[in-house]
Amino acid sequence: MAEVRFENVRKVYAKGDLPAVDGFSLSVKDGEFLVLVGPSGCGKSTSLRMVAGLETPTSGRIFIGDRDVTRLPPKDRDIAMVFQNYALYPHMTVEENLSFALRLRHVAKDEIARRVGAAAEILGLDSYLKRLPKALSGGQRQRVALGRAIVREPAVFLFDEPLSNLDAKMRVEMRAEIIRLHNTLGATMIYVTHDQTEAMTMGERIVVMAGGRIQQVAPPLEVYERPANEFVAGFIGTPPMNLFPPGMLDSAKTVGLRPEHIAITHAGAADALPATVDFIEPLGSETLVHVVVGTARHPAIVRVPGFASVRAGDKIALRPDRAHCVCF
Repeated sequence: MAEVRFENVRKVYAKGDLPAVDGFSLSVKDGEFLVLVGPSGCGKSTSLRMVAGLETPTSGRIFIGDRDVTRLPPKDRDIAMVFQNYALYPHMTVEENLSFALRLRHVAKDEIARRVGAAAEILGLDSYLKRLPKALSGGQRQRVALGRAIVREPAVFLFDEPLSNLDAKMRVEMRAEIIRLHNTLGATMIYVTHDQTEAMTMGERIVVMAGGRIQQVAPPLEVYERPANEFVAGFIGTPPMNLFPPGMLDSAKTVGLRPEHIAITHAGAADALPATVDFIEPLGSETLVHVVVGTARHPAIVRVPGFASVRAGDKIALRPDRAHCVCF
């Protein structure tokens, strides 16, 4: 296990291009589970690949522990990476896939058996060791990919969107699997995803990125409740934070308000905003009411517990909870 430190890292792929990563400075604590999240092209995977040694920074430095690894080849960095693609050897059994890297390094047979056995037990693969990958489900294959990283006992685990190929139910199960893995190993883990739900549920801290730059670094709840800027407010949260332009809730500032902090009230109520229901999304335990507000018909979303007794076209009034307003 080790700390990972970025010092003003910059990556430009070709002269004249905008930087893929720019001014990236960050310390990942020893044993921390850190998530890099952002839209496609924001620089999150490039940042991870620079830690792995698969990309070389144009400038700046990267440390793993006390070692400057900026120019070291991947094999000398003491890292293990899990990709979106499982990349299992189809002709090898689960046991052979798990042990392959150790056999290449001429690790003693009894040590290989110990590590493979421990990884299989952690991931519930004991009964699948003699199977080929084609006999496994997608989730089981991803567990084998995780196990292959575990047996190396690296200082740092790197995850590059490892759940993107799985269906929704399997993604939930594998999220729990990876969280349990972190709790068991206590290892330093850096996880890249474009899925803000994964980021919120998995990370001890979240790094929100856009345009190659860090927008905010904070624990998930802080990012959710106190986004640093309008981009973070609109990206984090399902549905995202409502952004009301100056003049609607504040005379001079854009105001952010989460859907659960807006209530439907009766017309004429104090501090109420007139709105029209656009459409509703009943989700069982709650309903998302999509509205347009005022004469400007500004779109917003209201989260209502249970079933909302409104229909498209209804004229309603909204009461914002000003204690939860975030001004930008």
